[in-house]
Amino acid sequence: MLPIVGVLGRWWVDWERQGPSIPDGPVVVAANHFSNIDPVMVSLAAQRPIRYLAVDELYGNSAFFDRLTLWLGAIPMSRTRVPLGALRTAITELRAGGTIGVFPEGVRVWNWGEAVPKRGAAWLARRTGVPLVPVAIWGTDLVMGRGGKGIARKPASGATCEPIFPGDYEDRADPIGAMTEEWSRRIGGALEETKRRRAVSFEL
Repeated sequence: MLPIVGVLGRWWVDWERQGPSIPDGPVVVAANHFSNIDPVMVSLAAQRPIRYLAVDELYGNSAFFDRLTLWLGAIPMSRTRVPLGALRTAITELRAGGTIGVFPEGVRVWNWGEAVPKRGAAWLARRTGVPLVPVAIWGTDLVMGRGGKGIARKPASGATCEPIFPGDYEDRADPIGAMTEEWSRRIGGALEETKRRRAVSFEL
């Protein structure tokens, strides 16, 4: 499935990947969220298949979108009720050695920093004892972001950050909150670095 995802992603965007490889074994991948195509971009950055937690309100508007996301392994999750079933599925996937993807902002945003990140990604990582890997996605807001119509082929980047290990936060008063804050700090830094680097490359 990943080669097909790669073809889809490179058709959609002028793609670039940055950052270290993701650790072997189960991980929670947590990315910022600008566009409907971000799940494909995050899989390209991670270089592995990912099952995503996706809020159920996304479904029902497009039969193609519904089928595509479910085929790619999405796990529908309720926004209005405690998503026990989805969380059980995600935990089972991680304990089997898989990878779970989460967008802590919860929705697509216009600009980074406008949404307070939710704690679910850090909770999953701590609950299962696996690393939390931040992935910063840049440029997809111009491809298929909020308010966009159709798909525009634009430059986009995916930058993996160093993993966040739950054990390093056990002495904190609020380990999950501290992990979430560190995720936000690393994503913000990676986005700024990507923006500076790609701006220079466009000028050359």
